[in-house]
Amino acid sequence: MNPEELAQFTAEIKAKYEEFKAQNLSLDLTRGKPSSEQLDFSDDLLALPGKGNFTASDGTDCRNYGGLTGIKDIREIYAELMNCDINNVYCGDASSLNIEFDLISFAYMFGTPDSPRPWKDEASIKWICPVPGYDRHHTITEHFGFEMVTVPMLEDGPDMDAVRELVKDPTVKGMWNVPTFGNPTGVSYSEDVCRQLAEMDTAAPDFRMLWDNAYAVHTLTDEFPPVHDVLAMSEAAGNPNRFWAFTSTSKITFAGSGVSFLISSKGNLDWYAKHANVRGIGPNKINQLAHAKFFGDAEGVRAIMRKHAGSLAPKFNRVLDILDERLGGRDVATWTKPEGGYFISLDVVDGTASRVVELAKEAGIALTGAGSTFPLKQDPNDRNIRLAPSLPPVEELEIAMDGVATCVLLAAAEKLAN
Repeated sequence: MNPEELAQFTAEIKAKYEEFKAQNLSLDLTRGKPSSEQLDFSDDLLALPGKGNFTASDGTDCRNYGGLTGIKDIREIYAELMNCDINNVYCGDASSLNIEFDLISFAYMFGTPDSPRPWKDEASIKWICPVPGYDRHHTITEHFGFEMVTVPMLEDGPDMDAVRELVKDPTVKGMWNVPTFGNPTGVSYSEDVCRQLAEMDTAAPDFRMLWDNAYAVHTLTDEFPPVHDVLAMSEAAGNPNRFWAFTSTSKITFAGSGVSFLISSKGNLDWYAKHANVRGIGPNKINQLAHAKFFGDAEGVRAIMRKHAGSLAPKFNRVLDILDERLGGRDVATWTKPEGGYFISLDVVDGTASRVVELAKEAGIALTGAGSTFPLKQDPNDRNIRLAPSLPPVEELEIAMDGVATCVLLAAAEKLAN
């Protein structure tokens, strides 16, 4: 636009923005929470396992203490879903974040089976963070004071040239990964990238790949992506303990009341058990039994995930439609078009993401903070915003996204004018 066109456009978009502010909206696109409709899909779980039903298939009385590995009934289901042997699966409580925090805590205090010393005794620790990435992951490594180094996320996973260069440094001890329908990009790692991560040489003998497969079955279509057998890949490459893998039912049944899974080598699981057995006397086996009865088998999990897809896909499609309608062809933003997961990653004009979030807040639309998808919440380009379409009904989502698009345009116009 020439200066006159830009001035006219800015006046028009400011007027539209003021109309939004006048509506006194209160809309929230901040976190990937399941909607009430999605939570209703699991209401039958509230009656399970039922009075008198407390025995696992192997005869375990689930009412009592013990059983750190979790019950066979639910581990069998998730071993099939995660494409691994049941002996490599432990089942725990709540969400995978709990286990991730435990593992880093144990490594920090005591070292891993491959560590020359506890991580707390290292002069420094660095951690690889593909970006944009999951804010809760960054929060864990920030909490322990690790230096977080970023690598770009590409269409098939992290930039492997950058990763291979970083792991030449012995102070680089690990890497965060969301390998399927990543948060927030929706990117799924290719089999080739998985193999490279399993086989690459690392200077640190105790380098760990934290493999958070939280969205492994969270498709937005009828197709479920492959789950690559990274344990077999890493064992064949002579790195049997490299992967700490995770998943959970947090967004499948009830958020915060589900079951979580640690998938790893025997050496890692034995080491985990050594410390976890001190921390507690076993997981909530009644909840595990309830979930096993609710799902029935792996196909039962897929069946409920098709219901979730039916609820989520129209919301994602509507968000993408509005982005296309309002921002397409204007050169002010790009966005991902995920086939699964819970988020859409929106990149706006460099230097304007914070302003977009500020404008949206003033108009009654809550967005995840600018920079939240980067370590220490510092996006060096101030461009990325994570959109979470899952919670609001479609009607509210349409209003919110129209408002977000208006804020993106206004922030871009302001920057160009300056």
